[in-house]
Amino acid sequence: MDIACHRLKLKHTDRGHNWLSAIAGCLFLLAGCAQPYHEEAIEQIDVPDISREETMKLAEDILAQLHFSIDKIDPKSGYIRTRPLPGSQFFEFWRGDNIGGDNHLQANWHSIRRTVELDITERGEKIRIGCNVKVQRLSLPERQITSTTRAYDMFSESSPYLQKFAFSSEQERSMAWIDLDDDNPLATEILRRIRERILDHRIKKHQMTRNKI
Repeated sequence: MDIACHRLKLKHTDRGHNWLSAIAGCLFLLAGCAQPYHEEAIEQIDVPDISREETMKLAEDILAQLHFSIDKIDPKSGYIRTRPLPGSQFFEFWRGDNIGGDNHLQANWHSIRRTVELDITERGEKIRIGCNVKVQRLSLPERQITSTTRAYDMFSESSPYLQKFAFSSEQERSMAWIDLDDDNPLATEILRRIRERILDHRIKKHQMTRNKI
């Protein structure tokens, strides 16, 4: 009976290792396939022939496309800030917040979150849009483990089949979000999408005006 139980435990442990190996393999594949980011970073853009109110509305639409939700918006100053959004994982192919291979790898190896800030101001006859993306990584104290076969139990009380995120009171007191470098590639992508949306909006508005004539 003891031998049978021991074999059953080994079988369960092997399954846990297989799952870990499969996940690690996917991450390495992701790192190899992801294209490096080579575009020049853009911190702000100027766009003509549009009001600040219209620009803020179109900017909100772009942020919603990227699954960001709004935390604060001030129409008078043209300021928009989103709530922190956890970085997308390798299987969330419908999201677009990881720009470049480095950001893909970081979001899948660590628990990170991003917050977007937009400043939309009037500069004469143009609207200036500035974008900043703040990045934070979760710092979580490790639990003491007795053997390598219990690696799944490193951060929380888990099993080979189920990774739990229920932390002890001591861990909750020690966990913190650490500020990292700003995500300039994502800020550049957001500004690019906003500029394209404004161009489309301007074309549609011009066509509607011509149809009324």
